[in-house]
Amino acid sequence: MLTNQKHITFWNGEKMPIVGLGTWQSSREEIETAVNAALEAGYRHIDAAYNYLNEDVIGEVLQRWIEAGKVKREELFIVTKLPMIGNRPEDVEKFLKKSLVALRLDYIDLYLIHAPVGLIGKHDTDVFPHDDQGFAMIDMKTNLVNLWKSMENQVDAGLVKSIGISNFNEEQISRIINNARIKPANVQVELHVQFQQKSLREFCQKHELTICAYAPLGSPGRNDFYSKLGLKPPVAIPDLFHHPVVVKIAEKHKKSSTQILLRYLIELGVTVIPKSVNPERIHANFQVFDFSLSVVDMAQLGQLDQGEAGFTFDFSTFFKGMDKHPENPYPNRVKGIVL
Repeated sequence: MLTNQKHITFWNGEKMPIVGLGTWQSSREEIETAVNAALEAGYRHIDAAYNYLNEDVIGEVLQRWIEAGKVKREELFIVTKLPMIGNRPEDVEKFLKKSLVALRLDYIDLYLIHAPVGLIGKHDTDVFPHDDQGFAMIDMKTNLVNLWKSMENQVDAGLVKSIGISNFNEEQISRIINNARIKPANVQVELHVQFQQKSLREFCQKHELTICAYAPLGSPGRNDFYSKLGLKPPVAIPDLFHHPVVVKIAEKHKKSSTQILLRYLIELGVTVIPKSVNPERIHANFQVFDFSLSVVDMAQLGQLDQGEAGFTFDFSTFFKGMDKHPENPYPNRVKGIVL
């Protein structure tokens, strides 16, 4: 377990701040406020993605802070991701350079393959392409090993310091490791108190891979996300904040439920990237280094794990036909690809 350690260290020696700001579901107006608030609160790790279509706003904020002398580039840890429409070896450099231009950076600290499934976009901002019948425009020829080799080339070129993967299963990760010249540094997946990914955590520890948890609070904002799409949530979004075990531990430490949920994952050695656009909550999410959970606390929170039943990022409704892709990472969950 970790105590007050504020970074995790990759196999290559690079250090990743253990708390970062998630930026999914953030409008262009919201993200400017959020990134400013995060940097003011002490965050130096920002998790972005080409798919989110807001990298340019993040870049504007970063540039202002750097030019004003409020932060140095080397103090920042910026993550972004290859979009699914770029899951071809010949497209990796193109999309990486687009992200670099948008973020106004010379290099990325960690570049991830956002998901193992490839899509065919009509243009470079058609990040979630669908046909007239509502089916995802799937690229059935996705070759993860060849794609990884192109990711390695970006390290060689000095455009990224570390590379990793997101939403891959253990078999896919093993395939990458067994064929890699440069090993993945980080795996980003859904992970929270009701979906603790014990098998994956053990697997990653064995292979010296670090883990970053998206939706560490259960991503309650997804209810609004689905509503805006005119969709009903395919699974119930968990209310982790009001779980009696979490509430009791929070009262004991005089902390919020949010801080307990984040602290639990941190003590497991997992990086967390809670998403918020509210400056007060962004600040509160960073106040997790002045206390520790007891062995009893950790055991009680560990018992909240629901195993596979805790998996919630089901996008099969939005990405119809994704289950037919040979690289669908979760064929046994009967649920779609995750973001």
